[in-house]
Amino acid sequence: MANQSSTVDDTRQFVRFTVGDEDFGVDILSVQEIIRPVEVTSLPHAPDFVEGMINLRGSLVPIIDLCARLGFPPRGRGEETRILVVELEERTVGLVTGPVSEVLQAREETIEPAPDLAAEIDENAPQESAAQGNAVQGVAKLEGQLLLLLSPERLFSEEETKALQSVEGKEKVAAG
Repeated sequence: MANQSSTVDDTRQFVRFTVGDEDFGVDILSVQEIIRPVEVTSLPHAPDFVEGMINLRGSLVPIIDLCARLGFPPRGRGEETRILVVELEERTVGLVTGPVSEVLQAREETIEPAPDLAAEIDENAPQESAAQGNAVQGVAKLEGQLLLLLSPERLFSEEETKALQSVEGKEKVAAG
């Protein structure tokens, strides 16, 4: 039986976007939609990488600044700034990125696992850094360029995931 995912004839599709000066891709099946920045409500005591929450058609969505999360220098929002709304297991999260340029196809044989360097760094790094290092799940070798493949599920430590879920739960109660 054929695997039902973003693969067609061993080809996967990725939404390509920029964070800092690097190009990243995320599996198109994870992306719910791409929106322009909207007003964000700040959350007290949230980690630096959590900008706050937005109301997206009645659903409260935490907004994550990928520059801050991945350790890139902060960038102001510009006309090309976008929010990738992605599904992570049982919740929806908005990821603030730079320009979203295209949907790319990559054959499975052009995708390599993330370098072991990230795993080695993770062993000795604080938990926050470990989540950041684990977020890159692989590298797609495309015509003359490399595309870092981001796994949104792996952006957060277990504790951060629980904290995001508890904030979402409180906000849903407050909104309901």
